[in-house]
Amino acid sequence: MAQARTEFAAALNQIASEKGVDPSVVTEAIKAAALAAYRKDLMLRNEPIPEDFEEFTSDVDPSTGEIKIFDKKKNVTPPGFARIAASIAKQVIMQRLNEAERGAILSEYENKVGTMISGAIQRQEGNTYFVDLGRAEGVLPPSEQVHTEVYSQNQRLKFLVKEIREGGRGSEVVVSRSDPNLVKALFALEVPEIQSGAVEVKVIAREAGSRTKIAAVSTQEGVDPVGSMVGQKGVRVQAVMSELGEEKIDIISYSDDPARFIAAALSPAKDIQVRLDEEGKVATVTIAQSQLSLAIGKGGQNVRLAAKLTGWKIDIVGAEEPEISEKGEGEPPDDSVIASEAKQSQDDDKKVEEKVDSEKSSEKPVHPADGGK
Repeated sequence: MAQARTEFAAALNQIASEKGVDPSVVTEAIKAAALAAYRKDLMLRNEPIPEDFEEFTSDVDPSTGEIKIFDKKKNVTPPGFARIAASIAKQVIMQRLNEAERGAILSEYENKVGTMISGAIQRQEGNTYFVDLGRAEGVLPPSEQVHTEVYSQNQRLKFLVKEIREGGRGSEVVVSRSDPNLVKALFALEVPEIQSGAVEVKVIAREAGSRTKIAAVSTQEGVDPVGSMVGQKGVRVQAVMSELGEEKIDIISYSDDPARFIAAALSPAKDIQVRLDEEGKVATVTIAQSQLSLAIGKGGQNVRLAAKLTGWKIDIVGAEEPEISEKGEGEPPDDSVIASEAKQSQDDDKKVEEKVDSEKSSEKPVHPADGGK
């Protein structure tokens, strides 16, 4: 009996010391479970449930673990109930132990929200994937997936810890593959200048699986933010693109000047003129016809991402093409030049005709009689 008492007290102390759960919380849970077990025991023995059962109480001795059932002050603990009570106590303690451990794990991941983590696809339920994160299981819902990616069991990927939310199974660690901050975290992993603070990522606009625009600025003189993120021969940006399934990435320099920032955001298009409507926050962009398709992008994607990146509504208009002329490049020939060229052409034709007639008249005629001699 002494050993049982020691085991019970040790179990409570283990929860209190290792998991930070108050022993009284476990004791109260055992009391509630004991009453439920007593009710079930009455039903199994075909005994009626007392009408005032809700007023019954239970008691747990915190040192011995002994459980008793009371009807008001009368001890109604049935014979043999000690064995059932011991089993209940063990189950409740283990349950509380698991809950405490889960709570500690969730607290750990709450501190990781917004950071990147590695994990392996574990299983799929409907359109939702579950990810093995090590100590916890992550949930990758459809809204956080990339539509161009195909996920398979045991596939290892990097994820952004998006949030801890309450789901059907309690608290869940939600992870993301489509969040723009995943791109930021991947660059932080590859670029030492971001880790040291010499380069700062100011803003990101992303259409996951297709294209991302990222604006960076240098906080240290002599450091090129774009060059730092691209890396020698593009090795750094290629490493990020590889993790994202070859998603295209445009890296530009951030500017506090909206006009300059908008012009840079429309890269790879060049020769851009920007007129700003500060009140309506609308930028009218004039661009050469040859650069128009680059500025707009396939399906309007380039200008759409530029607008998200800068926070301005962008209207693009094509510049008028210069006209062409003989006197000066870009102007058409006038009527006198056209008439002169036409007259010259007619004179040339007349000379050719006169030459042909002259050659015909100089030829000596051949008579049949001559041919006989």
